[in-house]
Amino acid sequence: MTTDTTQDRTRTEEFRLDGGQVLDFVKDLIHQGNIRRITLKNEAGKTLIEIPLTLGLVGAALLPVLAAVGALAAVATRMVIAVERTDQA
Repeated sequence: MTTDTTQDRTRTEEFRLDGGQVLDFVKDLIHQGNIRRITLKNEAGKTLIEIPLTLGLVGAALLPVLAAVGALAAVATRMVIAVERTDQA
């Protein structure tokens, strides 16, 4: 599912993954660089955690975020990951 917003040039994509795939997927998203926000939801659509990503969020600052994502992934069977991306003009 993709939603385009031309005002702020962002788009949102949703991915459904098994709990064991979530941490690696989030790490890959963080390294892509054009991600503004990652939202993890349960299967019912309830938001579990929102991760705003800024240019300054790198290295050791990511460790607590990744630990929280790993803990959520360990208890969830399936999760929905909403990814807000910035379009490159």
